[in-house]
Amino acid sequence: MTPVLDVDRLLDELTVAEKASLTSGSSFWYTAPVERLGIPAIMVSDGPHGLRAQPRESDHVGLAGSLPATCFPTASAIASSWNPGLLHRIGQALAQEARACNLSVILGPGINMKRSPLCGRNFEYFSEDPFLAGELAVGIVDGIQSRGVGTSVKHYAANNQETDRLRVDAQVDERTLREIYLPAFERVVRAAQPWTIMCAYNKVNGRSASENTWLLSTVLREEFGFEGLIVSDWGAVYRRVPALLAGLDLEMPPALGRSPEAVVAAVESGEVPTEVLDARVRKVLELVAKGMPVLDLEESFDEDTHHALAREAAAESVVLLKNDGLLPLAPDAGIAVIGEFARTPRFQGAGSSQVTPTRVDVLLDELREVYGEVPFAAGYGIGETGGDAALREEAEQVARAAGTVIMVIGLPGADESEGFDRTHMNLPANQLAALRAVAAANPDVVVVLVNGSTVILGEVTAHAKALVEAWLGGQAAGGGIADVLTGAVNPSGRLAESVPHRMEDNSAHLNFPGDSQVVRYGEGLFIGYRGYDRGRQDVAFPFGFGLSYTSFGLSDLKVLVRGSVTEGNLEATVTVTVSNTGGVAGAEVVQVYVDDVESSVTRPVRELKGFAKVHLAAGASREVSIELDRRAFAFWSARHSDWVVEAGEFVIAVGHHSRDLPLTATVRIEAPSLAAPLTRDSTLQEWMSDPAGRQLVEEEVENGQPAAVLQDELLSVIGTMPMSTLANFGGMSLDHDALDRIAEAWRQPRRAS
Repeated sequence: MTPVLDVDRLLDELTVAEKASLTSGSSFWYTAPVERLGIPAIMVSDGPHGLRAQPRESDHVGLAGSLPATCFPTASAIASSWNPGLLHRIGQALAQEARACNLSVILGPGINMKRSPLCGRNFEYFSEDPFLAGELAVGIVDGIQSRGVGTSVKHYAANNQETDRLRVDAQVDERTLREIYLPAFERVVRAAQPWTIMCAYNKVNGRSASENTWLLSTVLREEFGFEGLIVSDWGAVYRRVPALLAGLDLEMPPALGRSPEAVVAAVESGEVPTEVLDARVRKVLELVAKGMPVLDLEESFDEDTHHALAREAAAESVVLLKNDGLLPLAPDAGIAVIGEFARTPRFQGAGSSQVTPTRVDVLLDELREVYGEVPFAAGYGIGETGGDAALREEAEQVARAAGTVIMVIGLPGADESEGFDRTHMNLPANQLAALRAVAAANPDVVVVLVNGSTVILGEVTAHAKALVEAWLGGQAAGGGIADVLTGAVNPSGRLAESVPHRMEDNSAHLNFPGDSQVVRYGEGLFIGYRGYDRGRQDVAFPFGFGLSYTSFGLSDLKVLVRGSVTEGNLEATVTVTVSNTGGVAGAEVVQVYVDDVESSVTRPVRELKGFAKVHLAAGASREVSIELDRRAFAFWSARHSDWVVEAGEFVIAVGHHSRDLPLTATVRIEAPSLAAPLTRDSTLQEWMSDPAGRQLVEEEVENGQPAAVLQDELLSVIGTMPMSTLANFGGMSLDHDALDRIAEAWRQPRRAS
């Protein structure tokens, strides 16, 4: 039986030096042990979509040499499933593989927002939308932790680029942080309590994330209620003592010979109070206590079962973007396969998430399993251009002889990776040239995309009668794609990020990746579809989009609002009937968006606030209910430093994707007034737009103050000026004495009520 750690007793018995050692690891993937007190080291490992566990004898950062593990679809792929339940099952499988190698904490998932499609690490992140990212994160975290293995949700916070990622200062206003970059973390903390949260490399508004007291202690612990351990990203601690004081519990990897000694010196000098060090050590001991039970396990995992799950997940992650009747493939389609990626699959991203797979499905082989001998031509070289003319000529010949061409194109691994950002969104020129040649030889082309980040698709769409976005679908991607192409699986993926026509259309484009170690989030709230919608920009494929081999109808929308803003229990139930109106079974993702019709602040046109994936047999219907809480109607108020709901009308829009919302209902929400108190420095417009304030001004005019202040034509010119400034304009507005009187009158209870 695994011994139990008595944390309180250990805190009494540990020396200061031992405590300091516990706040840094002992090696690259292990926490520090204290053998005399029976405190073991536990192991952590990269693993957002598969474990990258290093054998202890090779405990280093190396991207190769990890133990074989199932490589599931990357985050950008699995997010397109819109299925938290599927992520829960993947999480359970990941946890079993962790238990099999005595691994206590999996370093994932990554839930940063896709601010720009150029971020080199986008394949590791779920979405451009915080609500969707948060729900998916809850699914996988719950799945992993249900099997007694911890998670490390990352990278907290505003880590949205690779360029200068260890030094860049992300300058973001608080409302944008609260509404876009923090909600996914908040959701997973409140719903799933991950064992750890990993802080980011970058600065946030001038202070490194590892030293940011507001982020780590005020927001994460005090407001969100995080109970676990805060660990640094590997190398994200620049000054150990300030990080310790800010709330960072564990530095990884350890700066042995520096950090523990610095902590001891700071305690001895009084810079770090003993109770602060004890609080950090307590979190480390609690993590070790939770992670200890896996240390003595002798378990294994079923590679075949996990590979089958990876194949199911890969298929459910596929998004069908276009289909002019070629899919699903007919048994006598007479297919040919073109594209080196069909023979040499790219199925995962590069960097710290790179997995040594247990096996790899090859799309060409999978299609040959179904159709027998299938002609193949490479068409292009990956990462090189030499000899492409001959490859294109061969591809043209194969295409001419085929009934239907399956052409696989995408991004080489060298084009997107942790460590650098892309500078464009284009597919390789040699692949596009091959596509043009193939389409000229045979117009019946199905294009399959393999890529971790979105790409420009204008030319692809023009030459493809069917277009399949397969992302980086993990080791079983070849099988999953084949299942979709042949109709064994009806595609049900939906885009978790918008696909723009041009890189320049993206709202972050002018402020990405910044310069001089600073990046300004000048687009504010308006990333992804929020930006495209606000700018009324056409997109290639909108957020939430995805086709099926069947069709779906939505009807009978009902919205029931309960509770109140005042009592803090506002909620709504959205009910809709979903019908499969086609001839085959399939799954629809019902999406619910909320639009605040009139607001005192600038808000997105609409925001995703609920969704449900519904599987239906052909001809079947089902009533679906989706719950909305108070936050679905709220915005972060800088004035009130809180989430607020304004009284007024809200449109609840339900549909198939963010730009196809056939059902709407308008509800009215009653809420207390959010008007700011009127003062000497309030503008003339603010005084005149408030009934009580206008009455006070009118009373002063009746008592001899200048009447010009009441003239509507003058209001349009000077209305934005503070009353305290206008008081200096003799004969145009109230004088200072009158202004003092109305400001004081406003503060009286009869006015404030």
